[in-house]
Amino acid sequence: MNSKTSSLPASMSVAEPAPQSKTKLKRFARRLPKRKIWPTWALASVQGVILAGFVALWEVAASSGWIDAFFWSQPSAIAHTLGIFFAEGNAYVDIAYTFRSTIFGFILGTSLGAVLGMSFWWSRNYALIMQPYIICLESIPKLALAPLIILVFGMGLASKVAIATALTLVVSTLTAYSGVQAVDRDQEKLFYSLGASRWQVFTKLVAPSCVPWVISILRVNIGLALTGSIVGEFVASQHGLGRTILYAGQTYEIALVWVAVLVLSALSILMYIGVSWLERILRKGVVR
Repeated sequence: MNSKTSSLPASMSVAEPAPQSKTKLKRFARRLPKRKIWPTWALASVQGVILAGFVALWEVAASSGWIDAFFWSQPSAIAHTLGIFFAEGNAYVDIAYTFRSTIFGFILGTSLGAVLGMSFWWSRNYALIMQPYIICLESIPKLALAPLIILVFGMGLASKVAIATALTLVVSTLTAYSGVQAVDRDQEKLFYSLGASRWQVFTKLVAPSCVPWVISILRVNIGLALTGSIVGEFVASQHGLGRTILYAGQTYEIALVWVAVLVLSALSILMYIGVSWLERILRKGVVR
């Protein structure tokens, strides 16, 4: 061995860079950008400023004639109509009517769709037979069937629930079927090798595996159910926020249209928050 090589200290390696090169590497090394999230009060303040600025601009534009106040109304008129709507109108009846039809359609469509989608696990032939019909039902614009559904179920709450159920049923079915297809086949074989029956495999493996898939579609279904209820009220109804919007549009009460839209938006936000809370609770029970 060369005496020069053997005389090097043991702590220094031949491939180890010199201290000066290390300093240069540190100097030119890129650091990840820090993405600091604002506190909640700051985000809410910015959102409030944006909303207040939009409302103020709308009011000024309508008062100055920049936009036609007859067709676009203005915030002051909307606020006045909002007070009348809750003081003298059927606001609470309409809100409760739309809320009931949405919730009933959401529950029925989600639960029935989940059961139908998971039932495809029992027979591959049954799944292959039903799959074209499910796809066909998904491709049909179900809102176009609203007049027929109104004729069959009448003008009451049942027809609105039926439309909301139709909009959520197919989505839940396809999502649950995707969960069935994602079941681990090795675990399924293991269950059978341990002597489990088909019912035990379904209840202990397939259904728990599909539950997270069904939970993931809840927030989408609540919006679809609300859409179905409103469309049903557009077609024929005696109550509901959709009926209020249709009546106000036909009588050119634009301020009342905006009032009903604002109330409907607030209702949809509350239901979305409620479903998000339910989703977190269910996830805690499923994913541990």
